[in-house]
Amino acid sequence: MTDLSKYTSLRVGGPARKFVEVSTQDEIIAAIEAAGDSPILIMGGGTNILVSDKGFEGTVIHISNNHIESEVDACSGATLTIGAGENWDAFVATTISRGFAGLETLSGIPGTVGAAPIQNIGAYGHEVSEFITRVRTYDRKEKKVRTFTNQECEFSYRSSHFKTEPNRYVVLDVAFQLRIGEVTTPILYADLAKSLGIELGEKAPVVTTREHILKLRASKGMLLNPDDHDSWSAGSFFTNPIISAESASKLPVDAPRWPQADGRVKTSAAWLMEHAGVHKGDSLLGARISTKHVLALTNAGDATAQDIVSLAKSAQRHVQEEFGITLEPEVNLIGLELL
Repeated sequence: MTDLSKYTSLRVGGPARKFVEVSTQDEIIAAIEAAGDSPILIMGGGTNILVSDKGFEGTVIHISNNHIESEVDACSGATLTIGAGENWDAFVATTISRGFAGLETLSGIPGTVGAAPIQNIGAYGHEVSEFITRVRTYDRKEKKVRTFTNQECEFSYRSSHFKTEPNRYVVLDVAFQLRIGEVTTPILYADLAKSLGIELGEKAPVVTTREHILKLRASKGMLLNPDDHDSWSAGSFFTNPIISAESASKLPVDAPRWPQADGRVKTSAAWLMEHAGVHKGDSLLGARISTKHVLALTNAGDATAQDIVSLAKSAQRHVQEEFGITLEPEVNLIGLELL
């Protein structure tokens, strides 16, 4: 059996009962159909999952298809169709090298293109849903290929229609609409503007912006480095809580608050953790809070999946006791549970 720790950025996880490598649409669909009604786990980069030490009692389908199709128009920009197995950051780098703008703020996010719409990945003021025109999937329930428009994807903060119906849809490819240009839209994220040496609301060269974002992510331990255990993580372990306006009013005055269109308020998971007594470098057995960013739970070298779960539960407990807010995992838990 295949040890899944070799395929995840946290480098933990037990064996898969069956492990299948696929690289074409036909192979993906054939592997899904061969699994029948048994559980399947779709894996790309393995950067946003925490797999149980017991492994996975089903079929793991590892997707590595990376075809790229493009149509470019001087007026309307570029429409790019990308295979689900394409490395996300390699794709972003390609768009920038070809003179397209839009995805630069999403540079350095680990994982694959196929995972991007499921989680609606985002960073530095932008989400991938802003650029997606359609997502083509295989529907396990209906046993057919099904295409979703942007609206049908039902994107929301770190979620989508695909995430709310787990195990039903397998992403085959994603289409993006990007503009042609060398300059970003206004930069609205404070530490990025500071790094670029500009005022909030000013624009910056796309290439320069990508360079600064990669440096910022590296400084926070959010760029995977095989030689740095402090980066052996799944990125941000928890999402930023979205709470009622009443709950937000009870937070300390210096707590971050970002009003939402529905009247609720988003606050910072990192701020809550740090002000509830969770610190960078805190460790529990083989797991450790990154020394660079409190939201990154890492494998210090010999961690088990249960070690990381225990550390996550400890962080949740601190925040719940201090602020009455339950942190929700951004990482997909396979065979594991938190609070």
